[in-house]
Amino acid sequence: MFFAVPTIYIGLLNAGIDPRRFSSVRYYFSAAATMPIEVARRWQAIFELPIVEGYGLTETSPFASYNHIWEHRPGSVGTPIENVEIKILDLEDREVEPGTWGEICIKGPNVMLGYWNRPHETKEAIRDGWFHSGDIEYVDSDGYIYIVDRVKDMINSAGFKIWPREVEEVLFEHPAIRGCAVVGLPDPIKGEIPAAFLVLQEGASLSVGEFDAYCRQRIAAYKVPRQVEFVGALPKNATGKILKRVLRDQAADATAPS
Repeated sequence: MFFAVPTIYIGLLNAGIDPRRFSSVRYYFSAAATMPIEVARRWQAIFELPIVEGYGLTETSPFASYNHIWEHRPGSVGTPIENVEIKILDLEDREVEPGTWGEICIKGPNVMLGYWNRPHETKEAIRDGWFHSGDIEYVDSDGYIYIVDRVKDMINSAGFKIWPREVEEVLFEHPAIRGCAVVGLPDPIKGEIPAAFLVLQEGASLSVGEFDAYCRQRIAAYKVPRQVEFVGALPKNATGKILKRVLRDQAADATAPS
């Protein structure tokens, strides 16, 4: 069995590892960060097995759901684990219908008792026994969960809501792009604009104009990144999660008056 975060799978694909070196592996698993659908598709095409995803947080010790090898749904983090309940709530804490996005809330023996010496944060996070994750997701008619994005990462551009992950999924399909992250940056007119930080494949080239044309063919105009920066690497934490806060800070420092 092979357990890794998405960054590791992306690195192995980019390195062109011979699939015969993984011939003894019967199960691939990923968690800690969202797996891009295009990466999962490429992996299965080469290694002939799906990457099974799970979902959870430190506050849920640490899993709440996982996909199933016997009924695998691409792009899903599966169904709740045993003894755990999950529901999707709107902004007024009302449960939504299948297919409608909302905040994922979790209840079960795996949920923390609270944040140490932080009663206010605990009260905000746990309401009526349900832990409010801050993640936006939806479920299908069979109860399979799909991650949309983090609430705090949503970009509000002139009243239009943009989920970075939706844009990132499109960017990962471009053959020249090795890694990417989309964040919202302050804008005096629109409030926020989407910005893309791109890591290119070794030896590949991509102009800003080519990138813009590619995006406009695949996503709505208001979702197209208005600022593009090519970087050598994306900042990540120890588990491979991209640190979007660092990217926002770097962009702010770059535009700040000297």
